[in-house]
Amino acid sequence: MTITIDPRVSFKRILLGLLGLVAVTFFDVPQTQALSESDMVGLLETIDKRQRSVGDWKALAYVRSKEKGKSDIAREMVIYRRDASDKMMILFLKPRNESGKGYLRLDRNLWMYDPVVGKWERRTERDRIGGTDSRRADFDESRLAVEYKPSYLGEGKLGRFKVHKLKLSSKKGVDVAWPVIELAVDADSGNVLKRQEFALSGRLIRTSYYPKWMKLKNPKSGEMVWYPKEMRFFDEIEKGNSTLVKILGIDLKDLPTNIFTKAWLEAKSR
Repeated sequence: MTITIDPRVSFKRILLGLLGLVAVTFFDVPQTQALSESDMVGLLETIDKRQRSVGDWKALAYVRSKEKGKSDIAREMVIYRRDASDKMMILFLKPRNESGKGYLRLDRNLWMYDPVVGKWERRTERDRIGGTDSRRADFDESRLAVEYKPSYLGEGKLGRFKVHKLKLSSKKGVDVAWPVIELAVDADSGNVLKRQEFALSGRLIRTSYYPKWMKLKNPKSGEMVWYPKEMRFFDEIEKGNSTLVKILGIDLKDLPTNIFTKAWLEAKSR
């Protein structure tokens, strides 16, 4: 099929038309075969398992945040995880005025340390990391099958990818940042490509895209693990605000035992 474009038509109108086609492609593809509840739970368990490290985990990340009406801010940080004991540390390296700032998760408690005032503050799951559009869960192990009950929304297309669309509702008594999540999961790889988070009122809060994934072999278990290499977060409340996260490298070697302590992070800021 040949498409002829009238030169008098503006680029903006062409772009809007293409976006409309993408929207139709994603939302209106006929459903062929629904996943059963056990299939959906198994899919979530696979996602969780792939992103969980049997041992320790360390990653260097580049973060660029955009805020409407302001200049972009570029940051560099290191994420440390010990999934076996539910511990995580985020340490900011750049820019210089944020160096030494960090977050520490112990069990289900999240703490933030500000080296300027030398104090720790308790944070919630919904709090932004360093003022960006990222949250603690974006860097932590995945717990979708543990925290949510899935329902099937149908098949669809996201770009060139065939996806399963799932709606996740938080399980009773589980403390989560978002009571409802909608996922677009690549039907071939099983990786999440798109995620939307909703408030209890049904209002869309944030949309996330995961266009690139990396595959590594766990040196201890021998299993293959997957991690998002690139994450893009879009604030749906403050339109125009967004955050890009690029994982520059991952190390699965054992970490020193004292990393996951307040004293360790405080020492890094001196």
